[in-house]
Amino acid sequence: MRRAITSSAPLVVPRTLVSRLMRLYDYPHPLRRGLMIRGYDRAHALRTARMCAAVATVLGHEAGRVRQYQIACLLHDLGRAGLDRRLFGRIWSWAKAHGIPTRPREWRAVHPETVYGRETEAFLARYRKALEADGIPMTPWAKEQVEMRLGYARRLARRLRAVRASIRGMGVRWEPWMQRVMLYYYYPEKLAGAKPWTKQLAEILVACEQFEAYSNQRRGRDYYVRKKETIVEAFAYLEKLEREGILSRDVMKALKRLAAEGEFDGIIAEARGHRLTPKEKTLLRRMEP
Repeated sequence: MRRAITSSAPLVVPRTLVSRLMRLYDYPHPLRRGLMIRGYDRAHALRTARMCAAVATVLGHEAGRVRQYQIACLLHDLGRAGLDRRLFGRIWSWAKAHGIPTRPREWRAVHPETVYGRETEAFLARYRKALEADGIPMTPWAKEQVEMRLGYARRLARRLRAVRASIRGMGVRWEPWMQRVMLYYYYPEKLAGAKPWTKQLAEILVACEQFEAYSNQRRGRDYYVRKKETIVEAFAYLEKLEREGILSRDVMKALKRLAAEGEFDGIIAEARGHRLTPKEKTLLRRMEP
């Protein structure tokens, strides 16, 4: 049974716990002793987690599960703790400019000979010389930035192991499904045979995370060399994921319904860094679920 939500894209986790979880994104700089790299993805993770709770509630997930799910959503980018904004952007802008796949499933589609889970090594073996010729030395720290995308499952697992005691100390019960949900976008195969509710929560995370990312001005400049964010492009990408079977019709309908009702206006404006235009609001209000 589908439920109505009572507030716009809610935080269902206590704010004190949210603050403690967000600090897990901070990472000691490997090259400058005493310096902490503040988590780049904090604001993105927070906005994504709010949208995820709203969509999961509309789709009928019970409150206790939604709270636990929102914790997973808050930490879904933990594998990128330590992201070096300038270096990460240089590597992946270079890859995009050269038409090189930047996600594990896309890499394997182009290079099926790659041993599963060794996409980082395959990328470095193939492109290290070209990167260095273009002025991007593949130091150990640079390789870590590659791992943050092409080896995301490994890096997320390492970061979760490193902070497991801290998470437990916050009174959070961590369960295996939470990590699997976090990995779905890069590794949909890991949810083959999963319970339908787990798969749906994973789809919701992908839909909301990508909707926020396509609205995120800072990410657009740093990650994608994007000059402008548009509602049309955001939903075009989500519809592409639906055609590929990554997102289901039910999840897309719920996301569009909430967007049409104005539930995400504030989040999109926050991600953009400015208010939505009247034209954009009209476009959202007319969104067909």
